[in-house]
Amino acid sequence: MFGVSVITFGMFHLTPGDPVTQLVALNPDVTAAEEAALRERWGLSGPVWEQYLDWISNVLVGDFGQELQTGREVSDIVWRRLPETIALGLFGWAFALIIAIPAGVYAAVNKDQLGDTVSRFLALSGISIPNFWLGLMLILIFSLYLGLFPVLAPSRSSLISPEMLRYLILPGITIGTASAASIMRVMRTSMTEELNKEYVTAARAKGLPERTVILKHVLRNSLISVVTLAATLTASIVAGSVVVEVVFNWPGLGREFIDAINQREINVVMAITLFTGFFVILANLVADIVYAALDPRIRYD
Repeated sequence: MFGVSVITFGMFHLTPGDPVTQLVALNPDVTAAEEAALRERWGLSGPVWEQYLDWISNVLVGDFGQELQTGREVSDIVWRRLPETIALGLFGWAFALIIAIPAGVYAAVNKDQLGDTVSRFLALSGISIPNFWLGLMLILIFSLYLGLFPVLAPSRSSLISPEMLRYLILPGITIGTASAASIMRVMRTSMTEELNKEYVTAARAKGLPERTVILKHVLRNSLISVVTLAATLTASIVAGSVVVEVVFNWPGLGREFIDAINQREINVVMAITLFTGFFVILANLVADIVYAALDPRIRYD
């Protein structure tokens, strides 16, 4: 997370402009003295390394600063937008896992048959299609033409209301399609390898039903590879939310992140970036814990 903060802070200052530049562009009557005073007040007048040390010193005591142009606390902005982003991410994960695991199992059991070929084609398509285009097509077909889903999120509904959950279906499909395709391919490959191992032959020789062999033994061992991939795809889910939230006008961290970049609000950008890094690290930690649950042979000292 320290490395992420250094790189993000440096890249942000390599791009031209800052919040003061934005204000001056909107109000050409601001004098040079007033512009310099604003930079001094907001801590933008010193060298980059000095600004970074000031920023990280505040972060280490839990102060993420303020949004410079509005005075809003950055931590309040993140906490207010966080539930929407988590809800969207959970929908994406649910769609990815519900589709990918059964499809991967079916493709492995029916290897080189028509169903396997179709599943591989769909997986390749899911990885190749840009999520912003997919989102627009889903809105066009299922919202505008068929009228099955609302175009805009219900404004007065709570996050867990039936209306809001129904609206989240299309964004969830959009954000989870690429992950579902990747997980399905890994699931198929892992299942195919496990089916050729000796313990499967021994289980079949003992007369165990094929359903028990597949679901109780082969599937559990195959999920270890899926868990590894799922942890790495967490970053893709979070990054994909930036585009999907803009396409569907969803008020989450992704849309706030785009607005902060456009307005040059570095405190907001840094806070959302750190949250994303923390979430990815947490996902990898959970994956390590799940390893031991799936395979008793895996132990950590």
